[in-house]
This record gives sequence, structure tokens and C-alpha cells, in this order.
Amino acid sequence: MSASQIALLGAFAGFTIFLGLPIGRLRAPMPKLKAALNAVAIGILVFLLWDVLAHAWEPVDRALAASQITDALVIGTLLATTFGVGLLGLVWLDSFRSRSTAAGPGIRTATTDEIGATPAVPARRLALMIASGIGLHNFAEGLAIGNSAAVGELSLAVLLVIGFALHNATEGFGIVAPLTGQRPSWGFLALLGLIGGGPTFVGTLVGQRFVSETVSVAFLGLAAGSILYVVIELLAVARSADLKVVTTWGVFLGVVAGFATDAIITAAGA
Repeated sequence: MSASQIALLGAFAGFTIFLGLPIGRLRAPMPKLKAALNAVAIGILVFLLWDVLAHAWEPVDRALAASQITDALVIGTLLATTFGVGLLGLVWLDSFRSRSTAAGPGIRTATTDEIGATPAVPARRLALMIASGIGLHNFAEGLAIGNSAAVGELSLAVLLVIGFALHNATEGFGIVAPLTGQRPSWGFLALLGLIGGGPTFVGTLVGQRFVSETVSVAFLGLAAGSILYVVIELLAVARSADLKVVTTWGVFLGVVAGFATDAIITAAGA
């Protein structure tokens, strides 16, 4: 299989994320549906957080098992640093934006864009954050596809493409959860899809050219930090909806969907 064919498979794996984005164009606010989608997004992201950290920690475990303490410390420090940057960096960015808004002239009333989001994070910005966190995670997935192809394991690469494609299809719903009832433009939805799914394609291209465990751990750390921040924000949205039963079922279904789609990847031996 040629490098261009592998790249096309990587693009397919990433851009299935577009399948779930049109639901963000629903006309009616539909509070229960919005709460359910928000909760499903939380469940998917909780699974992704576990999955990302588990993969990022594997090199540390291997180093410790081989008594390579220095390597374990270096990789562990890299993971902790990038995790902190992904989490605390977004906290700092939102604090900076909030201060800039507060310092602006006049008193601004809440816009439609902010309904259903936390006071500090309008819905469109929250959707962009979700897409960015998922994009970092998907870049690491693309690296796995490209690395498998680079070492000649084409059957594994194809199975990874199938698994990641199914997984990414569910992530689209999570990205647009904060936007339900707001009728975002098709252009904005396309931007969200490119941010969330495009990195899979880019990661596939990079992964075919060199294998770097350090780069993979760094991106996984950034992804984990940003995903955790978004989960915290979505939990605040869920609490404000005051629909505990719907939220609980949505989180449950999101976690189950994450594990179900990941089962294909596990069956492939990844």
C-alpha cells in the first residue's frame, strides 16, 4: 500500500467526525436533548481522558519494568508538564479573556451564544475547546496509523483506521453539544470538523516519516489536559440544566460508546 493510500485512510479516519456535526443545526433549543448531548459528550471525553492517559503512561511503565529509572523520570516529567500546559494553559487563557471582556467599555448583556454555557466560556468557544482537545488526541491516533504503516504492519494500520473512524464519528456529537438550538453556520461547523478531525490526517503523514515516542507522549499529555478542562466546563453546564437523570444516562452511554468503539482497536492488538 502506497504512502498516499495510507494518507487517504488517515483522512477517512479523521473526517468521520463530520458525521455528528450537523446535529448542532437543530432549530429548537430542546433542553432535554441538549442536556443529553452534553452528557454524552462528557461520557465520551471521560473515556478519552482515560484512554489518552493510559497510552501516555505505557512508556513510563515499560521503562520502570526494565529498571530504566532515568528514562521513566524523563518521560514522566514530559507527560506531567504537557498535561499541566494543556489544563492550566486553558485556565489562564479563559481568565485572560474574561479580564479583557470585563475591561471593555459598557455593560454587555448575555448573547444567544452564551446561553447554555458557563459564564466564563461562551458556547462557541467551548465547542472550539472540545474540538481542539479532541484534535490533539486525534493527532496521536494519526501517529499510530502512520507508525504502523511505516514498519510494514499494514493490516494493523487498516484496523486502526476502522476503529478510529468509528470512534471519531461519536466525537462529532460531543463537539456540537454546547451549540444545540443555536443554529451555528455550516462554515463554523466545518471549522470545528477540521480542528477535531484534521489532525488525524496530519498525524498519519507525520507518523509515516518518523517514529517518535517522545512526540506522541507530548501530544497525549496536551490532549489529556485540555480534555480534562473541557470536562470540568461541561459538568458545570450539566449542573445548570438540573436534569440529573438525563445527564446520568447520557454520561453512561457516552462512556459505553467510547469503550465499544475502542474494542475494535483492542481486538487489532494495539
